[in-house]
Amino acid sequence: MRMRKKPNLSARMERCAAMLIADPASMRGRWRELFPAAREIRLEIGCGKGRFSAETAEQHPEVLYIALERVPDAMIVAMERCQAKGLANIFFIDGDAARLRDYFAPGEVDLLYINFCDPWPGVKHARRRLTHPQFLILYRGILREGGQIHFKSDNKDLFEWSLFQFPKAGFALSEVARDLHGGGIQGVMTDYEEKFHLMGTPIGRCVGTKEPMDPEPEFKPIAGPTSRPEPQDVMTDPVR
Repeated sequence: MRMRKKPNLSARMERCAAMLIADPASMRGRWRELFPAAREIRLEIGCGKGRFSAETAEQHPEVLYIALERVPDAMIVAMERCQAKGLANIFFIDGDAARLRDYFAPGEVDLLYINFCDPWPGVKHARRRLTHPQFLILYRGILREGGQIHFKSDNKDLFEWSLFQFPKAGFALSEVARDLHGGGIQGVMTDYEEKFHLMGTPIGRCVGTKEPMDPEPEFKPIAGPTSRPEPQDVMTDPVR
């Protein structure tokens, strides 16, 4: 569903301008300058309306949070949430996940969140999945050794497929849960997550920890949609 256009978007963005990094590439290797006391840097890809971003940043004032979102009508809600809480440890990027290596230096990020990304179920668009091996290799380039990816999804096929992709890119899996909230709410929810949990949809979650690889996998710039199906891109058979 397409998000409704927010009224007075430009004026609202101006009021939150201090939280928006207009040129993220200029901050490459320098993100800690925004919050010198930061114990670590955490990055969320696709923060949406920012409930998870705001509540997590509030719970961890010693951490610098960077939230990336491509939809301004969603990002303004996220920024206003953080502004209302008076948070000084979170900043926003209006950018593309495929360009993360342009925005962050090697090893600059400690933890990366991917919450409820688009499953892109068709093989033609498989390489757009944020847990595709080429994206995971991209993340290796900005995560420190031992850095982690925390991944959540309500899409069973995407989640099961993703579990087979993490090890291919040198991430050790742990904390795998196929019904995260089955025994009670665990951690901070997104708005989307709460909605589908209340509908009875199981939420999958896992952690991928970056391990050394020799040789380090070659990173290839993220390609657009492909019309040539590849076996590893078919979600209906995740073992392949």
